[in-house]
Amino acid sequence: MTSLTRLAGARVRLRPLAPTDLDRLAAYRSDPEVARHQAWDSYDATAASALIAEMADSTPGCPGHWHQWGIEEITSAQLVGDCGLFTREDGAQGEIGFTLAPDAQGRGLATEAVSLVLQAAFGPLGFHRVVANTDPLNARSAALLARLGFRHEGRSIESVRIRGAWVDDEHFALLAREWRARG
Repeated sequence: MTSLTRLAGARVRLRPLAPTDLDRLAAYRSDPEVARHQAWDSYDATAASALIAEMADSTPGCPGHWHQWGIEEITSAQLVGDCGLFTREDGAQGEIGFTLAPDAQGRGLATEAVSLVLQAAFGPLGFHRVVANTDPLNARSAALLARLGFRHEGRSIESVRIRGAWVDDEHFALLAREWRARG
């Protein structure tokens, strides 16, 4: 089987996070506009270093684990975000998450990156279903998921605790047959 640790599209390359990404990863993940839609309380170089180290031996599709790719814009060879795929214990279902630096948003880079991960999930990994959860105030993420064919499955009220407050969570899902039907 081809390694899924590196995936390439027309404008982005998904690759393992590297120690050279530390400053950029910490910078965009700690940006207030990015962090307000995420579950972490704060993000600094220590957290970035821990994620990079944790992902060093990670492979996509390992049941019970997340695999996080760095999203690199091909033209600049710069890290512009990261995208993760959690594989459930059954190995047939997963959850996707993504974070993009503010200076890279609005250009379709995250859509391309998430699409590459879905191709891997529904192709070589053989997933049946992929879910995504977002902050109800994160309209851009919801729009990205809709563009890729995810269906909105509902909202859980005050189901996630973020920075000391209970907040709602929007649920989206996509089945392999729905992904393949997109052509």
